[in-house]
Amino acid sequence: MGIGVKIICLFIGYAFGCIQTAYITGRVARDIDIREHGSGNAGMTNVLRTIGRRAGIIVFFCDVLKAVLAFVIASLIFNGGGSFFAESLPLQPGLYAGLGVVLGHNFPFFLRFKGGKGIAATLGVMLALDWRAAVIVYVVAAILIAITKYISLGSITMVLLFPALLLVFGHHIETLVIMLILAAMAIFLHRGNVQRLLAGTERKLELWRKKAKE
Repeated sequence: MGIGVKIICLFIGYAFGCIQTAYITGRVARDIDIREHGSGNAGMTNVLRTIGRRAGIIVFFCDVLKAVLAFVIASLIFNGGGSFFAESLPLQPGLYAGLGVVLGHNFPFFLRFKGGKGIAATLGVMLALDWRAAVIVYVVAAILIAITKYISLGSITMVLLFPALLLVFGHHIETLVIMLILAAMAIFLHRGNVQRLLAGTERKLELWRKKAKE
């Protein structure tokens, strides 16, 4: 796949990523800029804590879905009509679109490049790429979150574990490289969370509280 196609796929993904569900939900549900409340992050966790769990769940699934759709559309367009599930393909078009989605989600141009941290979108890329590995990392992350109540710890574990599983399942080296880039981006954007985890001051998830105080 040529560099031109890769750039096109990045732009396709970026367009999908700029559908900033958390920001839109904040505007529709409360007429607020979600980035001015809670943690200041335009993502599922901040929506869950600021607006409520129903809104947070909607944002989560929408962010996963936009990554899956971008992955599938780019794969179908640039796959010569073949199935994007074909084992012989490195799935490059979808991967670059997936990378674009996470970039668009994290750095949307219309929000002055201040978006979310891309975990749900990254999970969408994982699901489209290899549902087996995605299910494994999601279950592991869910168990960690259930035990520790730290969403950030589950998120970081998920993005670190997935590339290792790609090696186990024998994926193309370019696939591994792109997922490592996504992992590095996620960890960088969670650097504050990492510091708070180490200091024991990270905020825990309170799933059953309907609404957090603004």
